[in-house]
Order: sequence, then C-alpha cells, then structure tokens
Amino acid sequence: MEQRLPNPVRQLVTVLALVGVTLAAWAAWLGWDQHRDVHPDGTTTGPYEAWQVIGLVLTLLVPVYWAASRRYFAGAVLGTTAGLTAAASYDWSDDSSGLFGVGVLLVLVGSLVVTVPLTAVIAAVKRGGPPTVAAAAEPGPGR
Repeated sequence: MEQRLPNPVRQLVTVLALVGVTLAAWAAWLGWDQHRDVHPDGTTTGPYEAWQVIGLVLTLLVPVYWAASRRYFAGAVLGTTAGLTAAASYDWSDDSSGLFGVGVLLVLVGSLVVTVPLTAVIAAVKRGGPPTVAAAAEPGPGR
C-alpha cells in the first residue's frame, strides 16, 4: 500500500523544493555575473544581459509547470517568489546606493504578478477547468 504525505505537507515540501530550485537557477544564470559594462561614452549597463534573465525565466517555467499541473499552487507561486526574492536580496545587498530594497520589492511583486495567473492558466489547461478551492483540497487521480 502506497503511503502519501498529507496535502499540507506536500504543499510545504513543494514550496521548499521550488525555493531551492529557484535559488540554484538564479545562481546558475545570474549569480556569476557581477560586473557592470562601461561603454566608451561613459554609460554603464548590467550586470546582467537580457539572455541571462530570459534563460532564468525559461528555466523556472519547468518547475512552475510541474507544481501547477499537480495543483500545488502554493508551491508554484510562493516557492518561486520566495526564491527569487531571497536570491535578489542576497545578490544585491552589497549595493552602496541603498536602493537594492526597491529592486528586491520589484522582484517580489513582479514574480507574484507573473506566477499567479501563469499557475491558474496551467492548472486550467492541464486539468480541464479553472482551479477551485475544493479541487485543490481533494486529491485527484494519480496523486
């Protein structure tokens, strides 16, 4: 007989797993590039290139899809948001201007604004209808 963890425990494990995956993805895509590029006219850009951020977003689509398709909504949304916020906070905390807090807040809000509707769309497409509170609480087939 297969024993499964209770749903709240599975949700918590999913949140923690997505936090870990998100931190690792940030480190792989953005963590190594810490230098700003100075152009001949004196302007600076960076430290990240667009392809690095796009790579991070595409990488995070896989665990978000996995969690949302299994109706682990808290894991998909909170795990990704917490991971990105923690990574940005750690990575940018040495900013001498003191404005890193604004950037971290923007990462938090932006990741919530993206992951909430994305999770709802994935769940609706994958399971044949929009998510409901009752459906999220009941174990479905194959779980």
